[in-house]
Amino acid sequence: MARFLEPDRLVPVTGVPARLAEQETKGATTPLEKAKDIYEYVFRTMKYDKSGEGWGHGDTLWACDSKHGNCTDFHSVFISMARAEKIPARFQIGFPIPADKHSAEIPGYHCWAEFYLDSVGWAPVDISEAWKHQEKHDYFFGAHDVNRVQFTEGRDLRLAPAQEGPPLNYFVYPYVEIGGKEYPNVAIAFSFEDAGSTPAKVSALR
Repeated sequence: MARFLEPDRLVPVTGVPARLAEQETKGATTPLEKAKDIYEYVFRTMKYDKSGEGWGHGDTLWACDSKHGNCTDFHSVFISMARAEKIPARFQIGFPIPADKHSAEIPGYHCWAEFYLDSVGWAPVDISEAWKHQEKHDYFFGAHDVNRVQFTEGRDLRLAPAQEGPPLNYFVYPYVEIGGKEYPNVAIAFSFEDAGSTPAKVSALR
């Protein structure tokens, strides 16, 4: 459990996020109350906006300063602040599945976070989805919908077999090395198709 309290390269647990966490959880006496206060802070101060540069890296300090980004940025702030308050938290990433379609292209990934409570175990939060669907603000604290497929967990990842390059910030798209160096020119496309009683599938085409 200790590893879920430690910083990642772009997810610090000291400095700005620690000060924000202390400020925003004043008066909270339990980890659940603190997690809810942090959830509310990120929901209130962040805007789902993929304009400009810098978003999508899950850089807590960038997100605290810019106050916008995508799901990686929202949940990096939550994880930094939660860990600063000694609440174990972890990052999960996968793909969204459209609820109203039987088959479709999937334009990109989606991520969310989980925090740990001794009384219940891991509890999910999806603040970026709550921001986009504000009628589900309460629902996405402690729950998430089933229209998603989890792919990997964590940040600063070493693959197996290990890549020669640095740890991956997160892993959801194919990673290719040639001659010990990352090869970025990999075409990708993702789609899903309902298969009746067979679970929906996510395919990656290269």
